[in-house]
Amino acid sequence: MIRCISPIDGAVYAERPTLSADGAHAAMARAKAAQADWVARPLEDRIALVQAGVANVGKMNDQIVPELAHQMGRPIRYGGEFGGFDERASYMANIAKDALADIEVEDSNSFRRVIKRVPHGVVLVVAPWNYPYMTAINTVAPALIAGNTVMLKHASQTPLVGERMAQAFHAAGIPEDVFQNIFLDHQTTSDLIAARSFGFVNFTGSVSGGQAIERAAAGTFTGIGLELGGKDPGYVCDDADLDAAADTLIDGAMFNSGQCCCGIERIYVAEQHFDAFVEKAVTIVRGYKLGNPLDPDTTLGPMAHKRFADEVRAQTTEAIADGATAHIEPFPEDDGGAYLTPQILTNVTHDMRVMRDESFGPVVGIMPVRDDAEAIKLMNDSNFGLTASIWTRETARAEAIADQIETGTVFMNRADYLDPGLCWTGCKDTGRGGGLSVIGYHNLTRPKSFHLKKA
Repeated sequence: MIRCISPIDGAVYAERPTLSADGAHAAMARAKAAQADWVARPLEDRIALVQAGVANVGKMNDQIVPELAHQMGRPIRYGGEFGGFDERASYMANIAKDALADIEVEDSNSFRRVIKRVPHGVVLVVAPWNYPYMTAINTVAPALIAGNTVMLKHASQTPLVGERMAQAFHAAGIPEDVFQNIFLDHQTTSDLIAARSFGFVNFTGSVSGGQAIERAAAGTFTGIGLELGGKDPGYVCDDADLDAAADTLIDGAMFNSGQCCCGIERIYVAEQHFDAFVEKAVTIVRGYKLGNPLDPDTTLGPMAHKRFADEVRAQTTEAIADGATAHIEPFPEDDGGAYLTPQILTNVTHDMRVMRDESFGPVVGIMPVRDDAEAIKLMNDSNFGLTASIWTRETARAEAIADQIETGTVFMNRADYLDPGLCWTGCKDTGRGGGLSVIGYHNLTRPKSFHLKKA
């Protein structure tokens, strides 16, 4: 049984039985059988059906927003995820024809030589709870458009998300066996992967979860896309707009209670601006209202689960014991459970876990740096590499710094955003592969070459 414990009050909000091994294999067989008819449909039809399914999700938004608050704690004032959900799906729909087009090498009197992109077959999407709609659609939409059938296994913290998506897509006319929402335990998931059930597996989650996926797929040659941990840095250069940098970087660290894949977890500031930046950051955080996410006045909700908050508290407590300075007094709503005071730390070093391990919560350490070289060294001193945010008025300077950072995406004067036109990717313990953009389609298909000699 999968149970969602609501961070609002610690009560069971939803529970669903997992499929048995036989039930999981039967669902898998239905997905495989349905794929041939699905890919035989014209591309334009698949695009239209996916777009209709996305629109149906939008029609459910009034129900979805409070459901998200109950399941993972995001305040209702932020209105859910449909804006990003629609933006990503729409972009992938709009580029599909060109991204999936044949690559014609020759079409002469003697030969036709062409490279086509063909779907993998069945794609398993294992989606996380922190942005449950947007992370899922990153793969679901292009996978379906490319002609794959899709099985969606959502996080136990957000079980209603997959059900909503299935309801919306089926109502749009996508066959039930083409897009299936499934509830699986970890062992059954691993067994299906090990049995070479899928043509491609996309997983977003923890490093340990990604390692389990890789172990299950070992020797099967199954394609895998993994987006795992992060410890994303921000660097405020000596010529930065301090107000804009503080507003954006602190929002990037604290929004969604810090539970963002590409959230800012460490900040480096040119030493001459360090005190001013910290003062601005502290003022911003002290203005947050921690509380019940169903209250429209709440700006910071609980973390999705008490155990996540416990890890942030542990990292913060250890850092303070080792000499870090905490700038935010405990909020009265901090209950020692899922409701957690947001925190800014200075006098931090890379010997502290709060500057090394993924926190995935509302805490950020801020350090002064002498110059670009020191900032680059510190930004690269991490096991992770998803995004980095550089704040400067000079594009050439930002690009020169970006060329030296070990990461998947570099932002200049923005943070915590996913651009569907660019490949969403990472390096080191953040994982492998790439989603969205043209490259996302390349990863959800395989090249097939045709060398046709004419009579």
